Amino acid sequence: MNHEAYDEETGKIELKQTHISFVFLTRDFVYKIKKAVDFGFLNYSTLKKRRFFCEKEVYLNRRLCEDMYLEVVPITKSDIIKIGGEGEIIEYAVKMKRIPEEKIMTRLLEEGKVDKKLVERIAKIIAEFHLKTGTSNKTDGFGSLRVIEKNWKENFDQSKEFVNETISQESYNLIHEKVDEFMKRNVALFAKRIAENRVRECHGDVHSGNIFIADRIYIFDAIEFNERFRICDVASDVAFLAMDLDFKNRSDLSSFFVEKYIKYSGDKELDKLLRFYKCYRAYVRGKVVSFRLNDPNVGKDEKVAAKKEARAYFLLATEYAKQI
Repeated sequence: MNHEAYDEETGKIELKQTHISFVFLTRDFVYKIKKAVDFGFLNYSTLKKRRFFCEKEVYLNRRLCEDMYLEVVPITKSDIIKIGGEGEIIEYAVKMKRIPEEKIMTRLLEEGKVDKKLVERIAKIIAEFHLKTGTSNKTDGFGSLRVIEKNWKENFDQSKEFVNETISQESYNLIHEKVDEFMKRNVALFAKRIAENRVRECHGDVHSGNIFIADRIYIFDAIEFNERFRICDVASDVAFLAMDLDFKNRSDLSSFFVEKYIKYSGDKELDKLLRFYKCYRAYVRGKVVSFRLNDPNVGKDEKVAAKKEARAYFLLATEYAKQI
C-alpha cells in the first residue's frame, strides 16, 4: 500500500481481496498477488508454485485479453519492499493494464446498460473462442464422467462444513441426489459430447465480474490453477454466464445469450446439459463465497455479506437441481 513500492505514479492505491488473491490497484495498473493457500484443488503454498501460476495466468488470459495482461513482476525486499526492485525476491505478481471499474459488466447490469446487442457480441466472442481452442486425448479425459463426478464429490466434501450455515441440509441432500441421478441417466450423452469435440480448453470462470466492456470486450481471469476446472464441456463455460445473469434477475438476457451462443457455435445439444451445469456453477459459487467465512484477512462486515451471498447461490443451485 506504500507509494514507494512502485516505479510509476500510483495515485490512490486500493486493495481488493478474493479467497485466493490480494489485488492492488494503482491509477494505471493492477497487481495481483496469489495468497499462500492450499485448498486441495488449488495449491499456492510455495513461492515457486505462485510464480508458475502467475506465468500460467498471463499465458492463458492473453487468449482473450492480449493487451490487458502485461507481465509477471517480482516483488523484492532490501531496505524496502518494491515491485521489480533489488534484493531478495519474496513474491510475484501479475501486472495488468487497469480498466475503469465502471466498465465491469456487473455494474453495467445494475445500471441497466447491458442490452441484447451487447450480449450477442459476448456470445459470438465465446463461441468463436471455443471453436479455436484445442482438443486432444488429454482434454477428452476432462469431459469423462469420472472427472465430472470427482468435481461434484469435491464440491460436496468441501461444502459439508457450511451445512446449516450457508446451505440447508435439505438443499445439500436434494442437490446431491438429483446430480447423481442425472449423471447415471446421461452416460451416453456425456460420451457423445466428448466424441463431438465439445470438451475443450475453455476459460473456466466466465461471469459478469470477469468481463469488462470498454474499448473492446475483455473476458479476463481465466482459471490457471487447476486444469480440471478450465478444461471442460463448453456447456459448462456457457452455463456460468447464463447462471450469473439468472442470479442477477436477468433471465431474459440469460436465455438470449444461450440462444445466440448455440447459433454461433452450432452446438444444438447444449440445452440438454444447461441446467446441470448451471447447478454446478451456482454450487461452486456458493462454496467459494463460503470460503471467505474462514479467511482471517476478511473483516466481519464482509463475512456477513459473504454469508448472505453464498446462501443465495445455494438456493439458486437448489432450484436448478429440481429441474434436471
